[in-house]
Amino acid sequence: MTIDAYAKINLGLDVVGRREDGYHEVRMVMQTVALCDTLTLAVQDSGGDIQLEIASEHPRIDASLLPTDDRNLCVRAAKVLLKDANTERGIDISLTKRIPFEAGLAGGSTDAAAVLVGLNKLLNLHYTNEQLAAIGVRLGADIPYCIYGGTMLAEGIGEVLTPVEPFLPPMPVVLVKPDFGIATGAIYTALDERKHLTHPPIDALAASIREQDKKGVAAHLGNVLEDVSVPDNPLISEIKDRLNSCDALASRMTGSGPTVFGLFADDEAANSAARRLGQLYPDYFICATRTIQPE
Repeated sequence: MTIDAYAKINLGLDVVGRREDGYHEVRMVMQTVALCDTLTLAVQDSGGDIQLEIASEHPRIDASLLPTDDRNLCVRAAKVLLKDANTERGIDISLTKRIPFEAGLAGGSTDAAAVLVGLNKLLNLHYTNEQLAAIGVRLGADIPYCIYGGTMLAEGIGEVLTPVEPFLPPMPVVLVKPDFGIATGAIYTALDERKHLTHPPIDALAASIREQDKKGVAAHLGNVLEDVSVPDNPLISEIKDRLNSCDALASRMTGSGPTVFGLFADDEAANSAARRLGQLYPDYFICATRTIQPE
């Protein structure tokens, strides 16, 4: 079975508290984009191991840097699902990477989600998406969202999902990733030490999506993590400014960064911006928001 695993961007990301277990309470509007990895899953004729091979179709994504053992979320997702289903099967996973890692695009989470969804179908396990999400959240807070996709309000630690309907209509997106990664844990630790934060208008953003108001969506984008990511990484702000100067409706950092996305009114504007920014930042991608209806 072959399945695509789609990246996400955070149209809005707010942190509203910290729990006793160390997790942060969030309110986010998450959005699927068309940039994707591809996984092929196959049942082994014999044995009970999980074998993972990773290749890359992007010249600047070095697949050799990614682990293929239990440190990889794909392997862990397969093992957890098989254990939950009380079945011992050997699985071969072939992963083709197009989504950059350490980028704020949920590349690892969406691959793990695809493993859960794909194996559920391949092995006829008959789990619902809700059941798969309950398994996935044990591995990562973004995995439940990646199982569903589309335009979602995510609350709790990210696992409480409410569709924002009608979903955001397709909009061209330009993604630009600086040539460095950002450790998510360090960003949240720094956030806890800040006394004043810029909280984005999540409710207004969701309302603009429901009204299919693209200009309203652009006006209400926001990411509270920029308050701590941008001061230490001024290149993020520079990329935002350059996207805006290339006629983006708006631009923001996604997740804990460092990737910046720009929303555009049409393909011509997005392609023009990508040509200009590509001369300065080699890690760029042109895609679009993607509407996915939950099963």
